[in-house]
Amino acid sequence: MEDNYPQGRPNGVGGHAQLLQHTLQTGSEAISRSTSPGLGWDENGANVERQKRYRPRTFPYFKLLPYPIEEEAERDAALREILKQLYIAIHAEDFSPGAIHWTRELKGWLQLKFDMTRELRVKLVKLYYMLAFAPGLDPTAADRFMTMFMVLTKRKHYLKPGQDLILDWRPLWEEVKGLVLPSEGASHQSGRRRTARNLPKFCTFAQVYFDPREREAMFEEILPYFTTSEVSGAFITVGVLNALMPTTPASEPALQPRDYLPTFFHLWSLVNRSKSFDMVFIDLFSRLARDSVTSRSTHFCEYGIFTKDQSDLIFTAILRLTEIPVGQASSPYNGLVDLGSGLGLYLERDKKKHPVAYNIARWIVMSLSPFCLDRPNSLLASLEGLVESIDTFFHPSNQGSWSIMLSQLTYHLVDFFVMRWNRESSGELDTAMERRLNKDLKRRFVLCLKEITFMGIFAKSSKSLNYYLSALQGLAYLEPEVILPGALQRFYPSLQGLVEVHRTSSSLRGLQMLAHIMSKQKGFRCHITALLALALPGIDANDLDKTIHTLQLIQAVAYSIPFVDITKKEGEIHDTSLAMQWVQGEMERMEREGQDVILDYNNELSDEDEADILRSSTAGFGEFITALLGKIFTLLENLPDAARMRSGSPEENVVNTLPAALTPLFASLSPQLFDMALEKLASFIGGHVVHQARDAMAFMTNALCKACPGKTLKRFVPMLIVGIRNEIDYNGAASDRSSGTDVLPRDRALVWHISMLSMIVVHVGSDVLEYKQELFDVALYMQEKCRGLPTIHISNFIHHLLLNLTLIYPVDTALYEPEIMNRGLDVGDWGRVTKAGELTINWHQPLPAEIEFAVELFESQVETAMGRLGELMSDSSPVTRTGKNKVWSDEVSRNLTQLRLVISGMSSLFDPKEAAGLRDARHQAEGANGDYDVEMADGDADEEDLLAEGGDDEETRPQFRYQAGYLLDPGSQTYVRIHELRTQVGHLLSKMHNYLSAYQEDDVACFTALYSAYKTWITDVGTERSAHTLDRVTKLYNADIQPFQVSGLRKVYPRPLLIKRASVYNLQRVKHNASARQKCDLDKTLLLELAESSMSLYTEVRRNAQSASEAALKVLIGGRPLVIPPLLKAFGKALSEGDLDRVKGALYTLLFGSLLKTLFRDWRFAPDLIRLYIETSSVDKASIQALCNSALYALTEFGRPMERLILVDKGLLKSIEPTEPTTAPIAKRHEFIVERRSAVEGKKAALAQELVAVLKVSHWKIASQCILFVHNLGLRFETIAPESFIEITALGAIDTHPGLRARYSQAFATIFTMTDLRAVYGHKFENFLLEQETEPNKVMVPVDQNDPHWTKKFLDGFADPKTPPYYVDSDHPGWLVWGTEFKAFSSCPQKFTGYDETEMAVRRQIGKLLTRDWFSKIFGYMKQEPRDASADRFRMQSVMLLMHTFDLMYVGLTVATFDDIKEEIAAVFEDGSDKHQHRATAEIIGALLAGVMDEPTEERNKVWDYAVPIILKVFSDGLTPENISYWMTCLHIVTGNKDPRRAREIVDKLSAFRLDVSSNAAFKESSKVQLLEFAIADAGWHFRMEKPIVEDFLAHIDHPYKSVREAIGRTLAAIFRTRYHESFQNVAALLDANKAASPIGIKPYRSSEEFSSIVKSVFDRLEVWRGERTPGQQTPSAYTSGSKTVMLWLDTTLNSYECTELVDFFPDVFMEQLLHMMDVKEDVELQRLAYHVYRHLPNIPIRAGEDSAFISALIRIGKNSSSWHQRLRTLINMQVIYFRRIFLIQPSEQAALFDAVSDMLEDTQLEVRMGASSTLAGMIRCSPISLRANILKILTEKFTKALMANPMPKKTPGTDTPVQHNKQVIRRHAAVLGLGALVQAFPYQTPPPEWMPGVLSLLASRAASDPGAIGKAVKTILADFKKTRQDTWVTDQKYFTPEQLEDLEGVLWKSYFA
Repeated sequence: MEDNYPQGRPNGVGGHAQLLQHTLQTGSEAISRSTSPGLGWDENGANVERQKRYRPRTFPYFKLLPYPIEEEAERDAALREILKQLYIAIHAEDFSPGAIHWTRELKGWLQLKFDMTRELRVKLVKLYYMLAFAPGLDPTAADRFMTMFMVLTKRKHYLKPGQDLILDWRPLWEEVKGLVLPSEGASHQSGRRRTARNLPKFCTFAQVYFDPREREAMFEEILPYFTTSEVSGAFITVGVLNALMPTTPASEPALQPRDYLPTFFHLWSLVNRSKSFDMVFIDLFSRLARDSVTSRSTHFCEYGIFTKDQSDLIFTAILRLTEIPVGQASSPYNGLVDLGSGLGLYLERDKKKHPVAYNIARWIVMSLSPFCLDRPNSLLASLEGLVESIDTFFHPSNQGSWSIMLSQLTYHLVDFFVMRWNRESSGELDTAMERRLNKDLKRRFVLCLKEITFMGIFAKSSKSLNYYLSALQGLAYLEPEVILPGALQRFYPSLQGLVEVHRTSSSLRGLQMLAHIMSKQKGFRCHITALLALALPGIDANDLDKTIHTLQLIQAVAYSIPFVDITKKEGEIHDTSLAMQWVQGEMERMEREGQDVILDYNNELSDEDEADILRSSTAGFGEFITALLGKIFTLLENLPDAARMRSGSPEENVVNTLPAALTPLFASLSPQLFDMALEKLASFIGGHVVHQARDAMAFMTNALCKACPGKTLKRFVPMLIVGIRNEIDYNGAASDRSSGTDVLPRDRALVWHISMLSMIVVHVGSDVLEYKQELFDVALYMQEKCRGLPTIHISNFIHHLLLNLTLIYPVDTALYEPEIMNRGLDVGDWGRVTKAGELTINWHQPLPAEIEFAVELFESQVETAMGRLGELMSDSSPVTRTGKNKVWSDEVSRNLTQLRLVISGMSSLFDPKEAAGLRDARHQAEGANGDYDVEMADGDADEEDLLAEGGDDEETRPQFRYQAGYLLDPGSQTYVRIHELRTQVGHLLSKMHNYLSAYQEDDVACFTALYSAYKTWITDVGTERSAHTLDRVTKLYNADIQPFQVSGLRKVYPRPLLIKRASVYNLQRVKHNASARQKCDLDKTLLLELAESSMSLYTEVRRNAQSASEAALKVLIGGRPLVIPPLLKAFGKALSEGDLDRVKGALYTLLFGSLLKTLFRDWRFAPDLIRLYIETSSVDKASIQALCNSALYALTEFGRPMERLILVDKGLLKSIEPTEPTTAPIAKRHEFIVERRSAVEGKKAALAQELVAVLKVSHWKIASQCILFVHNLGLRFETIAPESFIEITALGAIDTHPGLRARYSQAFATIFTMTDLRAVYGHKFENFLLEQETEPNKVMVPVDQNDPHWTKKFLDGFADPKTPPYYVDSDHPGWLVWGTEFKAFSSCPQKFTGYDETEMAVRRQIGKLLTRDWFSKIFGYMKQEPRDASADRFRMQSVMLLMHTFDLMYVGLTVATFDDIKEEIAAVFEDGSDKHQHRATAEIIGALLAGVMDEPTEERNKVWDYAVPIILKVFSDGLTPENISYWMTCLHIVTGNKDPRRAREIVDKLSAFRLDVSSNAAFKESSKVQLLEFAIADAGWHFRMEKPIVEDFLAHIDHPYKSVREAIGRTLAAIFRTRYHESFQNVAALLDANKAASPIGIKPYRSSEEFSSIVKSVFDRLEVWRGERTPGQQTPSAYTSGSKTVMLWLDTTLNSYECTELVDFFPDVFMEQLLHMMDVKEDVELQRLAYHVYRHLPNIPIRAGEDSAFISALIRIGKNSSSWHQRLRTLINMQVIYFRRIFLIQPSEQAALFDAVSDMLEDTQLEVRMGASSTLAGMIRCSPISLRANILKILTEKFTKALMANPMPKKTPGTDTPVQHNKQVIRRHAAVLGLGALVQAFPYQTPPPEWMPGVLSLLASRAASDPGAIGKAVKTILADFKKTRQDTWVTDQKYFTPEQLEDLEGVLWKSYFA
């Protein structure tokens, strides 16, 4: 998400103190604003850094490490070497593994926080930009280069767009164009294109660096593709603009936003009702706003760079995007429009990463400025209006599909504002002073979002809740005085348990987010201790989620304040009474003043008083700690047993949260409090054994020990050791083996003590040395005495102790720097943050004594374990191997586990070089500490290696090693000794493997332990790889910093977290050094043993061996080629012996792991693998078949051609050319690469021939796999395909087996394609890569942009019956704007004759096989009934294959002739009675017609003269509902995306169709209309024969048949839709016209006079027919039929993007007619259709200022219509149009609507009155406050008066009711409903508005007892009011006087309101 910020996301705060110091000394001249957005640089030291980045690093990574590190020069030397190798690799065309490998190495160099100069970075960015699109490059390599480009450009503070780097946009445009506009490029390119997966992301990164002065050129290039006649053109064009157009500002005379924005708004209005269009434009505008805010040259006003009209339109779109439901309105979007986006889908951004709310927020915040403050209308006012009008939808009780989006919007608004505020304050965002956010703006912004955030934090959905909590934190950061009082006012009651539970959890989480901010705020920080005390009950074993939230709150507080009692001993403050009284008073005050409480502590409290209160509050820390530990102990005693590790259960989460919360807590305790906590913990551990809480307790002791190792060890070690010895000596713990995984009750105390001991000695530093002897002895004693499960815990203890002694890690957890701690803490230290530049860290670096202790321990442990294992393998084993209980097996696995753990404990002392057996003479020379050294794998290139090279990415993996604090001196005795021991262990493991394999093959437990030990022995060298320390620590670090991150600031974290960051960096260095190593002979032995066991008979053994070998292969260079031969050999043997278990093992090992990649590339082994795989496929066992099938997917790429030729821009490559000569290595490497290609291709060709032979004789299943492999291996550009393969596929296409037939046909079609491709590109592969095709029939037509009649001539050409000069197949040329030229096709095509001998040989060979019999068979198969219903459709693949074969037939190369084919077609079609005959015939005719479009005219006519009559005959009388879909697809093949003049014979015939009213064949008529509709849609705006059709259809709109009416309606819509086009002469004219028209461009879809007269005449006829129809007539009439046709036409149009063309007719033509249609009760269908259309009307986007006629019509009908149904229905649309247009509606229209609705409350019909009431409530609810307040006042007075003025009249029994009487009742009812509407407009507002209690009590006292509807209405209003306020009634009732409450209670007989 960060990448879209102006300068990348923050990664720290403040900066180097010394830099600041220099700046102050050298005066401010040293700062140049243009280069340094942040702090200044000192002149001497930072010059180097200034050439690398624009912002100094916040975090001094290198200074904080405890060991000396390499010099800058050494890093640069490493970089030079990397670039030199990269240069050689690219020059020699060695991309994979060469260039990819060096790219990875470069990435590693950057990840270690090393910086390169800006100049070099620019060169590399350009190089990788070029490589990402290098023609001929393998797609995976291209993906890697794309990723590297993104890594290099990720942060904007390295390269400034426009200043340092400008990229050319055209290469990227070509790539994107090839993907989304394939028809515009050269043919046959789709196979060469890259995947589209990374493209949109890549565009995001590259776009920033395109030259903004090129915008005009981009428009010239891209806009001509825009068309809505084929709507995907619009989606693609806008998508491309969004992906490529740079949004950075350009200085004049380049195009400015004001020049092109009107055009963008115009394009936006061309595609209505589309959600993705809205999203794309908001994305584009938001980036434009972001990049323009800092530009001095761009005009800026209260709407940012936009105008009021533009801003109102965007806000209207935002309102639409929330998809908030209004009344009975349908959605403003129609999904069908978005479905038309076609290939535009590829350009959509990832909605998860960039939700639309993110873009909206960016647009709003980046357009704010102080100009918004003093103008009544501004962007800020619009934001306030938006929030006010939808505020009820933020309420937790009002949840729905909109909830997530609103919460995201709130969060992103706050986040962007905080970021912009911080960046402007630090000067990093260089905004002009008058545009900078200021305090008043900040306050108004916070007030705008305050209420909705407070509603949101009690949301029920956890996803929304997270967003609101983060928003709350951001708001509090901006305006603590505004937010904190309200937060406390809500949190106190929740924590006291006065409201429901979920509010308590939300409050705890809210406090956690605010704790850090509160700790700094005067006055508010005094609440912290009280809140902590209130939160304690949250720790509760019955509600673990709440427990976690409470612990997280304690963690946040502990990171922010010291738990130190700062009361003054001599002063009068020495207890908590002062603080308690004060907090109590504040709580009462909050309860009294309610939610709008104001706590202005800055003025209310003097600094001394506040300090006293704060001091007093710290006196209670002791009690708090005691209570907290008590709570935690109770919690742990009640925890259920953890069922499984890592199950993600709540119990497990609690156990993991405890150490996270307690580590900072214990670290921030004062010494007295620490002693107290230590004592509590020690006595609990000494006195209890809570088995299920063992881990949690151990973590707690570890947290305690880290805070103060000396004290803790002193208290715990003796106690625990005594406990352990007692358990062993007196309780017999662990005295014999125990089975299963549960610890026996008698062993539990022992395990409890060991666990505590092992966690107390890890990561706590050198203090452990004091207890060296005791720990050493107890370790040996336990190893000697114990058996069974506890032994694992003992080994674990030793492992921990070794880690503690040998690792480098920080032992510093204090909250403040040492000097602050020494001077003593006081009030001022609360919330203090240590700057990264001032940080000092106390590291643990092992002392010689510690290493000595570690080695001693290691030696004793290894020797005892090895001795035991030796004994156990000997003949005189102390334990027998036989026997029921597995004592022997237990002993072996126990000792193996012991070995494994001590080896991984010592891993940091093992040297990878020594382990690889490399530290011989050549390494001795360069000394022990060559700070970085390069290791290369070297091998000679013999024939074998030619095939092998590239077998493994990691093969030639050199290693630049940098200092990471290795501790031993390679010559020393210790060094030699530990490596000797390690080697001995390795040999022992190997011996054990052989022993077990021989004697105990089924002993799974031993094998499991053995292979874990193997894995550790191989991988844990230099670092404990198997523990994944770095990943774990990084995850924890990221979780911990979450609450402290502030957008726009960098690393403002508490000191312990900064220390954690340094520790992560140290681990990164260690990991970098220990990535991969060479293998010694012992490694090879062990690897081969693992390989052997990977195919064991026993599943468990296999699995363990496979996972161990996967891990080992990652670490050992060149391990894979070593293990593959024995595996393949064993695989073959197992197959021949039918040993299926081993076969399974082989399949898993070879095909489902990392070996597969090597096998693909290493052609020494690949052929064997495929042979074995094919053999395995015939094994008759279900599980093996399943495995083979799932492996097939991975094998689909197998054997594809290698990179033949890669075109690289040598000029760009030269920019990184090294200084030393590289010609020789390049030549050598290139020669090798070329030799390798030919050797491998030779192997492939041989394997292809071999598999063809297999194909002929195998079972169909195996054959179908062989086809796939041969297809990949044999199809080559140079040779096309082996003859044998061509023959077998040609005949296979008519194979009897359907599955095989499909595979063969596919392969057969690709052979044709390959032949054509080779011919089209002149038989040269280079031409193919450069897209230089020889296509004689393609022509580029120049456009005469100065000819004003050009468009008319162009369109008239389509109506002209003569043959045109060229055909235009694309829809876009000239629709929106004319480019300079467009692509067309010659209308007199020439025959393609460019085939050379190779291609002709293939064509002749195929032709000989295509006999009449062949066609007869394939036609027969096409006619067969498909096996499942889903396959019963027109199959494009059949058509494609037939087109290729017919191609050969036309030139006389096939045996079969055209006459044969004609006869065969007749045989297929027979009598046409069966749908399958139709399907096959449609496919064949389609292939005939489409295949000759580009052939010479006489050839085309020969085929068309035969085929067209067939198709037309079917069209005229052969269509049925079953077969119409086949024929429509056939028609589409011929007319779709084609010039309609190409298919004149068919299109003219269809256009000549006229309706026959006398016909009673409904389907026949409707199907012809459908075909016509299809042809019109295909031809789009090129269709020019519409006039007679429209006349004919309009004459028959009252057609009696439903299906015909539907078809007519849709076709009319299609015709009118495609009549529209804009056809500007050129892009400049388009831009100018829109700019001149208005800020939002030209209004599109204006209806022509002709169209208007058509619509009006149609409705006039309907009105006449309506008069002729007798009311109540049950049978269909001209009126009902005609109306339905018109409704379908309108519905289709209104659902589509051109819906605005009908807007002019809404008020006068449509509305009343629609309402009349809804009144036809006899025709339900018509009612439904009319209602449907009627509901669309307010959703149609009408332009601002053009809605008055529509609104007036609604009001007119609502007031004057005689039918109450019609009056009621106008209300539906009034509310919708009011809501949708809140930003566009004129104040006069608003007032008119309100008047109308409040007048309609007095309607004579009860239903209308009720409708008016709910409409009024809705309208008030969604009005902005300014308007709302005004209206409320007027309406309250109006209705109150009416209620008083119209008392309920008395009725005299036995007389008629007077008329006056009724009117009075209605007026009274209107007043009640009006007041009710006012109440219901605010369902959730708490506290209720001040006028509301009076209104409610008035209703209750004056009207509740009225009879009938009035009394009922009052009761409903009051009941609803109460129902929505159940949660908040406690507070709400305080706003009523006792009298008012009594009135309310009196209404409902029971005390409802109590």
